[in-house]
Amino acid sequence: MGSKPDMTAFLSVFMTVFLAELGDKTQLATLLFASDGDRNNWVVFLAAVTALATSTGIAVVLGAAAERWLTMLPLKLIAGLGFLVIGIWMIVGHFQNA
Repeated sequence: MGSKPDMTAFLSVFMTVFLAELGDKTQLATLLFASDGDRNNWVVFLAAVTALATSTGIAVVLGAAAERWLTMLPLKLIAGLGFLVIGIWMIVGHFQNA
């Protein structure tokens, strides 16, 4: 394991997750908790970090298990198709409610 590929992988994952999290419901909920004057902002920060780290840990464990058990399936294709299905479902729902 060289340090350059590890740093490249780190930066790739960091930027992808960081950009995906910007402006999402979790960030907005954390912003609202922090804006409440009755809460200590350090408590809000530590609770949010702990929650995100826990959910990310679960995702990593499940991803590693899926990679071991589903090696014959193209996981990137399955994930991409899943996102497409969700997107189509949201678009159809928008037009049905319009």
